[in-house]
Amino acid sequence: MNKKIAVICGSFHELEVKRMLDWARQESENLSLELLEPVWVPGAMEVPLALERCCKLSQTDGAICLGIIEKGQTQHGLAMGQAVIKSIIEIQIRYDKPIGLGIIGPGAEPEHIEPRLEPHARAAVSAVAKMF
Repeated sequence: MNKKIAVICGSFHELEVKRMLDWARQESENLSLELLEPVWVPGAMEVPLALERCCKLSQTDGAICLGIIEKGQTQHGLAMGQAVIKSIIEIQIRYDKPIGLGIIGPGAEPEHIEPRLEPHARAAVSAVAKMF
């Protein structure tokens, strides 16, 4: 039986995240995991709430989070990224379900994004598979 994996996607960088989703789907097939229909959220700030809602569901065995937190002119992205990642870890522990972090950044410069899309997407799925 395939494990069912929730997918939370940030839509602020929708084109890039859609590409990440394609690689995540490929990786999940290779690892015999079933990715559920993605839940799209406006940005990284909304990821923890959507993740919490998905992890409450008994049919969800784990989750992946895909998105990008780019570097801005202030420390906003860094502070938000730290808070989001901390929340993701807390949700993972609370529900005892593996969560793969496929969020590029915080602090990603434009030139950092493209080379990280595929590796981050695949690594998020692989991390979940290894924790079952």
